[in-house]
Amino acid sequence: MASLRTISSVNLTNASSSRSNSTSTVPTKSVPFKLTTPSLTQNPRLLLSKTSSFNNFSVPKRSFLCRSQAASSDDARPAKVQELCVYEINERDRGSPAYLRLSKKEVNSLGDLVPFSNKLYTGDLKKRIGITAGICVLIENKPEMKGDRYEAIYSFYFGDYGQIAVQGSYLTYEDTYLAVTGGTGIFEGVSGQVKLQQIVFPFKLFYTFYLKGIKDLPEELLSNRVDPSPAVEPHPDAKACHPHAVVPNYTN
Repeated sequence: MASLRTISSVNLTNASSSRSNSTSTVPTKSVPFKLTTPSLTQNPRLLLSKTSSFNNFSVPKRSFLCRSQAASSDDARPAKVQELCVYEINERDRGSPAYLRLSKKEVNSLGDLVPFSNKLYTGDLKKRIGITAGICVLIENKPEMKGDRYEAIYSFYFGDYGQIAVQGSYLTYEDTYLAVTGGTGIFEGVSGQVKLQQIVFPFKLFYTFYLKGIKDLPEELLSNRVDPSPAVEPHPDAKACHPHAVVPNYTN
């Protein structure tokens, strides 16, 4: 047993010695690297100065334009305001207005509905244009003003010319303005506002539109207005809808 331990010890020592000798005899010599491609070393664009750093690195700036901005910059709609005057006349032949007392109260109250439809005439009352059609929601009864405040949504129909939609406060006791929310036909893309004048509520009303964003209105719709008064009446020919006293395919 003693001889075995001696042999093992000797073998381990020799093995360790041989490994250390083999490691110490490996030559360590640095080989310099030389760039052999002249085009890379001679191109100044590929050389960085000693003072250059990533902090100085810049990326070309690009400008971006969102779709809505592009659309608005290209928007060639007319900016001028055009004035259009019309009369709304309730001739008591359409069952209008209808009062729906949803509040179930004896006095006009919040939530009552008033659908309506009346006839439209040009500002000089010489031509039948079409009709109004819409609904009013009662917001507040104003006994001190002897009237009501409504929120209204309705349209003005102009036969073949198209339609104008409006929305806003509708007062039975004083003038008010409503927003023009859109249109069809020659009124497509329209915006602006309309002044509502109560002459004799709910039978005679006068409107002055201030329209933007559309082409010039046809002369047929532009006339010398008759000043609003309780005595105004449509021309008999317009009232009878004679061919020369109506717009094309007037809405009825």
